[in-house]
This record gives sequence, structure tokens and C-alpha cells, in this order.
Amino acid sequence: MLTSARNQFRGKVIGIKTGAVNDEVAIKLPGGTELTAVITCTSTKNLGLAPGKDVIALIKAPWVILATDLNGIKLSARNQLKGTVTEVKTGAVNTEVTVKLAGGEELAAVITNESADTLKLAAGKPVTAIVKASHMILGVAE
Repeated sequence: MLTSARNQFRGKVIGIKTGAVNDEVAIKLPGGTELTAVITCTSTKNLGLAPGKDVIALIKAPWVILATDLNGIKLSARNQLKGTVTEVKTGAVNTEVTVKLAGGEELAAVITNESADTLKLAAGKPVTAIVKASHMILGVAE
């Protein structure tokens, strides 16, 4: 599948919590990383999602927030993925940061240069990648 989303994770649905309008879909990636997506009930039905179903989770790089120190801070974002910076590419306005997650997957984030400087991002620095469950797009192979 070709899309503009830099982050494309293949995994399996491990659970679905059905709501009145939206469903919460739990996904497990091959490396063990777990993701949570919130999609409409209609999308769950149209995609034929059920536990065990193969799924692709798409996350655009600008939707990823990076944090270096969450000690004592609780966040409402469901996806808080621990990892290590492997590459930092600085542009004129934004910086692209590649993070290796604990499960071995790579995730790309695009943040402002100011944020990259403030966080002092460099290869080897531990970070937490934060993605709201509603910022995840799910797809399946036909």
C-alpha cells in the first residue's frame, strides 16, 4: 500500500471495545508493541475488524508528539510508545526524528525545529512518542 503516511504498522487486532458511535481497537505489532485506535463503529464493520484480523495502522509523522520527560505526568493519549532516537534531520522549519520503539519498529515524527532544540534531541536519546488514538487510521487488505 502506498500512502503519504510515513508510519505504516502491520499488526493484528487483539480486541475491540464497542461504543455507541466509536470503537476502540487494540492492535499488537509483531515486535510486541501495542497500539490503540478509535474509529467509528461503521468503519469497524466496513473493514470487517475482529480479533485476529490483520490490520495496517497509519500515523502521519506530524501527528506524533515527542516527550523526553514524563516523570509524574499522566496524559490522556492512549498511545505512549517508549523508544530511542536513531536519527534527527533538521530542515528550514521542521525536524524529522526517527525513533526506534521498544518492539523494534521505527516511527517517524515531524516536529518544529524549536521543539527539537528544546528537547535536545540526538541519536541515542530516550523519548516517548505520543499518538492520540483518534489520530490513527486503520486499513485492511482486500
